[in-house]
Amino acid sequence: MLNELRLRDFRCFEAMTVELGPGFNFFLGANGEGKTTLLEAACVLLRLQSQRSTSLAPVIQLGKKAFAVRGDVDGHQLEFRYGGLRRSIRFDEVEQRTAGEYLRSARVVSFANSDLELARGTSEPRRRFLDFLGTQIEPSYRPALRTYERALRGRNALLKSGVARPRELAAFDHQLIMHGQMLERLRSNVAELISERAAAAYERISAGREQLRVRFAAGVSGNDFAQELEQTRADEIRLRQTIVGPHRDDLALTIDGMPAAQFASEGQQRSIALALKIAQAEAFAAAQQSAPLLLIDDIFGELDEYRRNALLDHLPTQSQKLVTATALAWRGQLTADSVYQLRDRCLLRAE
Repeated sequence: MLNELRLRDFRCFEAMTVELGPGFNFFLGANGEGKTTLLEAACVLLRLQSQRSTSLAPVIQLGKKAFAVRGDVDGHQLEFRYGGLRRSIRFDEVEQRTAGEYLRSARVVSFANSDLELARGTSEPRRRFLDFLGTQIEPSYRPALRTYERALRGRNALLKSGVARPRELAAFDHQLIMHGQMLERLRSNVAELISERAAAAYERISAGREQLRVRFAAGVSGNDFAQELEQTRADEIRLRQTIVGPHRDDLALTIDGMPAAQFASEGQQRSIALALKIAQAEAFAAAQQSAPLLLIDDIFGELDEYRRNALLDHLPTQSQKLVTATALAWRGQLTADSVYQLRDRCLLRAE
């Protein structure tokens, strides 16, 4: 459990300290007051990454050179400092050379209105969904992803230069293939881990009216990544980009056999997004024997009463929950451990 969160020079906050309870913790306030930033700070502290951005550079407060987040997690002190020239992580006041022990402290699931893109958007948010889950479950996932992405950037830079030759491209292929095959296998395992859970969650949310199917769709059409790279080399040189590989992986989502992005209503797409996130939380609880921290960012106002109740009924009961909202007209359904009001960048206890 995250007992305390401290941040400095983090987006809109020069300094902030928040004490948290074990169950529901609500942050109320108008748009632009920094509610989402508090949830982001919790994610950055626990996972060393943001659920809102692929880069941490925008998190640094304007005019400052670095940010710091610190917190108490089950009696352990975690601290992460990030700047343009240096980053450091400390676990119980000891600086860590690697992030392994630090990242074992807690798991995180984030719910936000942008989750709708999981159902109707491009493949990128679905890959990020798989990666956010995979890096928290399998220790080899993070290095495989990073090494593949480095090799892909180098290879694409060579292709974009317009002077790429087969021998020069081949210099990147070994790393690309080796770590790409590992990454594809890990993503396939993650998809298998959540597919039945997501289908069951969707069935509960939709009262059994439709069926959701979740299937991993690899960015390599066959089983031989190396062969496909060879076969597409002429097209790569012409298009100046790598056109096969895990950077094109996807999750195929269908409702009653029809592609969700094209045929599902907005209500169905919201149900799909909720089902995927519930499945993620359940997968963490099953794999780690501990409930994850849930970050729920201003989504209740966008849900009808039935979906809101379905979500509340199926969240892991043992999970600590940080929730943002502009108002709590439905608060009577819940028992909150802490309720805060944000006004003018100040955090006040609310009754």
